Amino acid sequence: MSSYAATRDRVEEYFDRSATRVWERLTSDAPVSGIRATVRAGRDRMRDLMLAQLPSDLRGARVLDAGCGTGAMAVELAIRGADVVAVDISPALIGIARERMPTDLAGRIDWVAGDMLDATSGGFDHAVAMDSLIYYSAPDVAALLGRAAERVNGKFVFTLPPRTPALMAMWRMGKMFPRSDRSPIMVPQNALDVAHSLRAANIPGALSEIERVKSGFYISTAMVFEGGVA
Repeated sequence: MSSYAATRDRVEEYFDRSATRVWERLTSDAPVSGIRATVRAGRDRMRDLMLAQLPSDLRGARVLDAGCGTGAMAVELAIRGADVVAVDISPALIGIARERMPTDLAGRIDWVAGDMLDATSGGFDHAVAMDSLIYYSAPDVAALLGRAAERVNGKFVFTLPPRTPALMAMWRMGKMFPRSDRSPIMVPQNALDVAHSLRAANIPGALSEIERVKSGFYISTAMVFEGGVA
């Protein structure tokens, strides 16, 4: 099994069996602890930043939300007028997203449980992937961007955890735990890592680093990939 597939399966098991209730609460309006409040605030800021990379009017556009979680990004895209395909590896999170979808958006969002690309069909005008690529190596991220470039005409906006001393220390500590006790471990990296992997795989396109969001225990970098751009 490839490293991507093995990591994807660990992510599915973690969110479906261990973290569903945590993420349901974190992504709601329910009160949370101080630490989780910083994560919630950071994710809200990151969502706004990613949406700012796309047109404000998405009427007539088909947009992929790759790793949609409980659906907040998909809902915002649909409000802008997009026809959204929202896919997540966790059926449990997809179930929560369906329940939370505003009734006036019925028919505008297609909720799909499965691999972020294999479970979808057809082409897209844009794609977003908020904190859903953070568990993968740079070569795996590059390969996924290459696959997406064949079907995404415009921007692929995504996030990666930056290679900071604090995150590198957490990454090393996480690898010390027995495999059975591990949650999926973020893989800190930077734009150069992914750009190098794209070149090594002969995947054409333009990769841009947009902005880093840091809010307490939340730290992530927004990036944009446009495939086939010279």
